[in-house]
Amino acid sequence: MLILTCPYCGIHCDETELANGGEAHLKREGPGSSDDAFEAYLFDRDNPMGVHFERWRHANGCGKWFLAARDTVTMEVFGTYKAQSIEPPAEIVERIRAKRPDWEGRA
Repeated sequence: MLILTCPYCGIHCDETELANGGEAHLKREGPGSSDDAFEAYLFDRDNPMGVHFERWRHANGCGKWFLAARDTVTMEVFGTYKAQSIEPPAEIVERIRAKRPDWEGRA
């Protein structure tokens, strides 16, 4: 079972308390963007085997959105951080690189 720690309230939540929001760190496309850019935003997603950054909501808790870095193969969680972050915190990147030296570093 997937266990994540909410960075807002500090509670360790299992996946039944959370709602998945998909891939994190996407460039949002809106009014004024091209049709191709908007289509890519809606439908093109990475689905890597390995390290992945995701959006989660603590649905049955504080209700806030947060981001998580985890390995999609092993379910290992490298850390969680607040949703307002533009990129993963340095300490999470260091944890990933320590365990996955060949990681490309894309968030």
